[in-house]
Amino acid sequence: MNTEYVLFLILGACSGGFINGLSGTGTALFALGFYLVVLDPLRAVAIVALMSVIVGLQGLWIVRKEVLARPQQVLRFVVPGLLGVPLGVTLLERIDAGSLRLAIAAFLILYGVYFGFRAKLPEFSRKTPVIDGAVGLTGGVLGGAASVSGAVPAMWLSLRPWPKAQTRAVLQPFNIAILGTTIGLLAVKGAYDQTALRALLLTIPAGLLAGQVGIFVFKRLSDGGFRRLLIQLTLLMGIGIAISEVI
Repeated sequence: MNTEYVLFLILGACSGGFINGLSGTGTALFALGFYLVVLDPLRAVAIVALMSVIVGLQGLWIVRKEVLARPQQVLRFVVPGLLGVPLGVTLLERIDAGSLRLAIAAFLILYGVYFGFRAKLPEFSRKTPVIDGAVGLTGGVLGGAASVSGAVPAMWLSLRPWPKAQTRAVLQPFNIAILGTTIGLLAVKGAYDQTALRALLLTIPAGLLAGQVGIFVFKRLSDGGFRRLLIQLTLLMGIGIAISEVI
């Protein structure tokens, strides 16, 4: 391992781990750009997925009481999301993934710009189990087809006037479940070879430490501040997806 290789792995792990600790999603958006400099796409995605799950367990622990208090709310997103992953993989064989990612990016940017600069955020407070399930399914499909599973759930949950812990108690287990499925599919393809495992020895410790910093900041955010963070993250997701496809 040369210095450049180690540097880019650690930078990716720190940026991805921090945003995971802060928001419970967005790891790939902030880490993949660094990893793709020194790794091929299959190994880079495999490392990000596994690191996201391991770092995400820290965030899941701090909202465990919220998860246990509302298991049905969490499952409304997670179960359809898991069903959506194989659908997305199948869809990937029939469509152009690049075009799909650009369309998603445009939608996320429009959403982020529209809501991100409003003085007062909308508050969609009534119960919507059918919409929640549809959002979870869409996230799973997009995760399998274009590796953007967290974008639609983050967008939808940013409109809910929930306490930040309640919002995170949906986002964090959703992403862990979807990425856990992705890890299984990648393992079957042989993505976790010796090169990937050696890289994980660097990225996991760095990601865990950065995740703790993100959790520290999360605990000090207000509920409204966390909602705005999700909207801003949605905008960044859109910009990041668009840039990755254009270049």
